[in-house]
Amino acid sequence: MARARKRHVQTSFAYKKLDKNRQHRGGARKNAGRKPTGDFASHATRPAIDKRRPQHATLRAVAEVGWLRRLDIYAAVRHALRTVLARSNEFRIVHFSIQNTHIHLLVEANDKRALANGMRAFQISAAKAINTVYSRRRRLAQRRTGRVFADRYYTEDISSVRQVRNTLSYVLNNWRRHRDDAGAYSLFEGRLDPYASGLAFVGWREPIPENERSLPRDYEPPEVSPPRTWLLNTGWTRAKSISMFETPGPRKIRRVDA
Repeated sequence: MARARKRHVQTSFAYKKLDKNRQHRGGARKNAGRKPTGDFASHATRPAIDKRRPQHATLRAVAEVGWLRRLDIYAAVRHALRTVLARSNEFRIVHFSIQNTHIHLLVEANDKRALANGMRAFQISAAKAINTVYSRRRRLAQRRTGRVFADRYYTEDISSVRQVRNTLSYVLNNWRRHRDDAGAYSLFEGRLDPYASGLAFVGWREPIPENERSLPRDYEPPEVSPPRTWLLNTGWTRAKSISMFETPGPRKIRRVDA
């Protein structure tokens, strides 16, 4: 005679068997799950965005890609900048700079969704172009795919005249902070960073002499959107003027993960 099948009765978490350490088996556990990685792995929720305030965004590249301050990477970023120009009604990249391991962007967005969509479009386009450059440089038989930027971007909300003035200097003159201005490749005898949008900024304290306006033969000026917010267009001029030779100091800001 066959044995009767034992009926399974599901018990609540409160009555589950305890192990030797008096810990419940199964169920939710403190600190369980996948841990965030990277320097900027916070998952804090971004607050609502005021379209009158610019945003300072930073993207960090994975180590495999290598140094970003190269002309072929700059060309790839220029390509990505062109892809977001079509979004200028809701998202605009007004200024940028490429550093060795990361990219700074000074952007304007109508709202939280426009910022997310615009940044996503830029990241996807830049990643594809940079992967193509990487594959060509390494002469890979199969084109590299996958991540180019290690972490989700983080942003700083710009809300005052002084803050936007200092952010402009930080983004455009960041090469001096990293001491990359000592390199041989620069614009106008070391005045401007060739891997930033300083050529598109009309508020420099020092004028560029007419006889020095010629650019290197292999260099194309960056394509960025003109500012529409009052802070980036006019407001910053109420603060101290910005010198091409200014070295930005460290920034103490509250960063919000995107």
